[in-house]
Amino acid sequence: MRRMLLNRFLMVALGMLALSAASFAQFNFGVSVSFGPPELPVYEQPLCPGDGYIWTPGYWAWDGYDYYWVPGTWVLAPEPGFFWTPAWWGWGGRGFIFHPGYWGPRVGFYGGINYGYGYFGHGYEGGRWDNGRFFYNREVNNVNVTEIHNVYNTTIVNNYGNSRVSYNGGQGGIQARATSEEEAAMHDRHIPPVTSQMQHMEAARQNQQLRASVNHGRPPIAATSRPGAFTEPGVMQAREAGHYNPPRTENSRGFPGTAVHPKDLPPTSRVVGSSTGNPKYDKRFQQQQDKLYARQEQERQQLQQRQEQEHQRYSQQQASQDRMQQLERQHQQQTQQMAQRHYQQQQQMWQHQESHQSQSRPKH
Repeated sequence: MRRMLLNRFLMVALGMLALSAASFAQFNFGVSVSFGPPELPVYEQPLCPGDGYIWTPGYWAWDGYDYYWVPGTWVLAPEPGFFWTPAWWGWGGRGFIFHPGYWGPRVGFYGGINYGYGYFGHGYEGGRWDNGRFFYNREVNNVNVTEIHNVYNTTIVNNYGNSRVSYNGGQGGIQARATSEEEAAMHDRHIPPVTSQMQHMEAARQNQQLRASVNHGRPPIAATSRPGAFTEPGVMQAREAGHYNPPRTENSRGFPGTAVHPKDLPPTSRVVGSSTGNPKYDKRFQQQQDKLYARQEQERQQLQQRQEQEHQRYSQQQASQDRMQQLERQHQQQTQQMAQRHYQQQQQMWQHQESHQSQSRPKH
C-alpha cells in the first residue's frame, strides 16, 4: 500500500515538472481588486476518493473583471508529509490582494478565514501524517471507513465562530494576524498548486455558471470529489449563497461580469509582484506596467465615448426598441471582449516577469 501511494506521489511530481513557468505566473503574483469577494457559500464536503487525498477548500478567484468560484476538491498531496495552505484575500491599503495557496510541511497563514472542514482560521485539524500515511479526522472529513482505515476521531471545539467572510482586513474583513508558527511556515520549502489544481482552476474560470455575476454568490458547483470533475457524481451544490454586493456605477446594467459599457467595469486590477533582485529591471517592469494600464484606460475611454455617440445617434433617429436592444447587446459584447483582451495582456506581462524571476533565481 505504501509503495503504491509513493508511486502516485511520484506521478504527481512528474506532472508538476511538465508545467511551464508561465502556468504558475498567476500564483506568484497577487492581483489587487478594489472590492472584496462574496461571502463563502455553504456546501457539503464530497466523499474522499482515496488514500493520500487532502481536502482543499473552495475560494473566490478573479479573472480580470469578475469573481468566480473555484470549487473545493480532494487533491492528492504532492509529497508525503505535505499539507495545503488555502488561498486567501487580504486588504492591501488600496485594494484586496490575492494570496495564492501552496503545499508545504506546515500550514501557513490563510487570513484567519473559516473555510470549514478542518480549516477554521488557523492551522488544519482535518488530519495528520504518520510514517508516510495520512490519517483522517472523521469529525471534519467525509471518509468511507470501509475503504480507508487510517482514521481517527478528535472532537473540534469551534472557537472561530460561524463567519463566512472571505477576506482579511478592510471594512468588514476578518481581523486576524499570523501567529509566530505561521510566520515561520512562510520560510519552509513550498510547492505551488499541482497540475490537477491548475486545470481545476482553469475549468472553473471558463464556466460561466461559476461567475459571481451569474450565481450571485451561490455556485451550482460548490465542491467536487476530484479536481475538474464538474459533471461526475459527487458534485455538491451550494446550500446557501454568500452575500455579494459589488459596486455599481450610475446607469450600470448589473454586475462587473455583465457590464454593458466600459464605465460599468470595476477599476483596472493591478499586479503586486516580488522583486527580481535587479533594481533596474524592476523599475523598467513598473514603467511597462504603468504604460500598459495607461493605454488600456485610454482604450476604455475611447470605447465609452464611441458607444455614447452611437446611443445619441440612435436616439436622434428615434430607433425602435428592438434596434436599441440590439445596440445594447453589441455594446456589451464589445465591452466584454475589451475586458478579456486587457486581462490577457496583463497575464502576458506577468508571465514575462515570472520568467525573468525564474532565470534570476540561484541554481541549486
